[in-house]
Amino acid sequence: MNSFLSTTSIIKRLSRVILTGLAAVWLAGCATSGNYPAAPTMAATPDYNYIVGPGDNLNIIVWRNPELSMSVPVRPDGKLATPLVDELVVQGKTSTEIARDVEKALSKLVRDPVVTVIVTSFVGPYSEQIRVVGEAAKPQALPYKQKMTLLDVMIAVGGLTDFADGNAASITRASEGDKRYSVRLKDLIKRGDISANVEMKPGDVLIIPQGWF
Repeated sequence: MNSFLSTTSIIKRLSRVILTGLAAVWLAGCATSGNYPAAPTMAATPDYNYIVGPGDNLNIIVWRNPELSMSVPVRPDGKLATPLVDELVVQGKTSTEIARDVEKALSKLVRDPVVTVIVTSFVGPYSEQIRVVGEAAKPQALPYKQKMTLLDVMIAVGGLTDFADGNAASITRASEGDKRYSVRLKDLIKRGDISANVEMKPGDVLIIPQGWF
């Protein structure tokens, strides 16, 4: 009888130790996710202009010169080439800046060229892309778009995995010296709490950790 009580007592003590340990782990996880301030709801820059990067496709239109108008891709080295414009650096520039550069290059051969450049497919420079790492269904890099939100990003990457700790996720913001913000992905995706939706900025990295189960 005494042996049975002793064994029961030991089991109870072990159970308390295990529960205490699990509670400590859970609290540590909560403390980690709370180390960062909440991401600001509004973040987009009103005067943002799209920056061209490798992989983008540009439609170059030369007024009154249809033979010089064409669609060209931006090469991996950030340059483009046309029959009359050779090795023009376009990476890191807006479409308007590229149009002026093309006009300058064509002016040596064409009288008063008027050029319009339209971006028809978007990738953007690496420094502007939104990167999603960790427990997303499809981790990837996305081209930034003005007014892009956390919800837009999560739809693009297919949501969370079953192992994600969505409310412990964070955003590292390159435009603010890699400042880190906490975001509530579980509340946003699983519970439909739209107050957890925030705007993204160019170069943001969304980090989704694995949860404890």
